[in-house]
Amino acid sequence: MSQEMVLDVGIEAIRVVLMVSAPILLLGLLVGLIVSIIQATTQIQEQTLSFIPKLIAIALALLIFGPWMMNMMYDFTINIFENIPNYIR
Repeated sequence: MSQEMVLDVGIEAIRVVLMVSAPILLLGLLVGLIVSIIQATTQIQEQTLSFIPKLIAIALALLIFGPWMMNMMYDFTINIFENIPNYIR
């Protein structure tokens, strides 16, 4: 396995991880920002208030983006397994 192949597989793995995790992380960030703005404007400083909206948003994101995320991971895994003969040369 050449150095270029290792780098290509590593770069592809990082790209897939970023693509799969981005929707959930961005939705959690957005909901957290909105809740913190609401807390700042109403002066409610309850620390647990942001937990439930984030949990609901992340669960909805998993329901919406879950099939796409699984498809991306499935395609990456199939690509890795199909290229095993090329990797061991």
